Amino acid sequence: MSAIPNGADNSIPGRAGRALPPEMAAFYRSMIVALQAAGIPFLVGGAYAFARYTGIERHTKDFDVFVREEDAGRALESLALAGCRTERTFPHWLGKAYCGEDFIDVIFSSGNGLAAVDDAWFAHAIADEVLDLPVRLIPPEEMLWSKAFVMERERYDGADINHLLRAMAAGLDWARLLERFGEHWRVLLSHLILFGYVYPAEARTVPGWVMRELLGRAAAEIDAPATAEPAFRGSFISREQYLPDIEAWGYHDPRLLANGGAMTRGEVREWTEAIADDH
Repeated sequence: MSAIPNGADNSIPGRAGRALPPEMAAFYRSMIVALQAAGIPFLVGGAYAFARYTGIERHTKDFDVFVREEDAGRALESLALAGCRTERTFPHWLGKAYCGEDFIDVIFSSGNGLAAVDDAWFAHAIADEVLDLPVRLIPPEEMLWSKAFVMERERYDGADINHLLRAMAAGLDWARLLERFGEHWRVLLSHLILFGYVYPAEARTVPGWVMRELLGRAAAEIDAPATAEPAFRGSFISREQYLPDIEAWGYHDPRLLANGGAMTRGEVREWTEAIADDH
């Protein structure tokens, strides 16, 4: 389990520093209590976990809870019984529970289908308090893993990753993190190189063996013969910016089950059609 850095600001929105509006805080508390009363295993992520790990507070109108996919339906049902309007917004990764302008995100994977919530999220979760209630936070490794693939034109989480690394690089479980990235290790390497650019004096907080391992993999590929690996992975990091590759240039979408991914064609279509709503 990763240690929370001694130098980090331990404030969490609504617990210290600038307080949330009372109505919003009461809503979030009631939703936490509803999930706990229903016996739903869940973890808190989003701005609350990010503040705990980095000291950076961001006040948003949503509250992120992470559950295993098999618990998502029960979680939404318990929030509905607590007075929310609920929906399975995207069947492959996200549900929502609305109460006025505030809402809860019930997350069980990532938009690209790669970062599914599994037992390891819970085994390495961090015990803490949010809004004076005992909860567990998503592990920093899983936060970094899921954020690493967010590279849209309108949202790029690279700064979040750099702030996580600045606060926690020395205490991360790097072996487990490398296992999480697996064949997508180049995505992690790209963020670590950028971290060294942003914080050159702190680049060595990333263990040397991690950089040597990843740079060694890259060096070994320079003169290696061509392999049967997928020729395209762009849609893992942006659902929009690589649409021409799939729609006009004939690349296979790696997110699809048929191509080794985790999404059906219907899920990809629904996720793509939602781009206009996000804009």
